[in-house]
Amino acid sequence: MSSELEDRIRRAQRGDREAFSRLVEDHYASMYRFALKYCGQRADAEDITQQACIKLARSLGQFRFQAAFTTWLYRLVVNCALDWQRARRPAEPIDSAEPVYEESPDSALLLRQVMARVQAMGEGYCETLVLVLGEGFSHAEAAAVLEVKESTVSWRLHEIRKRLQREHQPGVEV
Repeated sequence: MSSELEDRIRRAQRGDREAFSRLVEDHYASMYRFALKYCGQRADAEDITQQACIKLARSLGQFRFQAAFTTWLYRLVVNCALDWQRARRPAEPIDSAEPVYEESPDSALLLRQVMARVQAMGEGYCETLVLVLGEGFSHAEAAAVLEVKESTVSWRLHEIRKRLQREHQPGVEV
């Protein structure tokens, strides 16, 4: 961690609003990008990111410089995304009217459908997929954010591939 970032965090922890504002400004794009990849909808991603900023303001004092700030921050955003997911109504349909990705509307819809299937696999799968494939984290980096073993990240990705392939080709044993 750079001394500039450490100084900014320490000032924000002491209540320096300008330092906190700069901290959010510097990291907002990555927070929003994760949220958007997680949920697939701009409005929902904005809500998740806003909640993450509020949670950051409330919990920044708990950051103890024992891990990389970005690792701690991603964990905070993951928790906000999980809270958002739990609060959603289970029968809420996937909205295909708002393509979020710069791909064709068909591929954006397909991506949202895949993400919905992965979210249905249980907690941890979607977060793992977004961190590794969406954000480009290594298995070790994703494990640090998710507070699991690296082998768990590898296993989850294997399970996602296996289950999606099985759904795509019913009757074929993987």
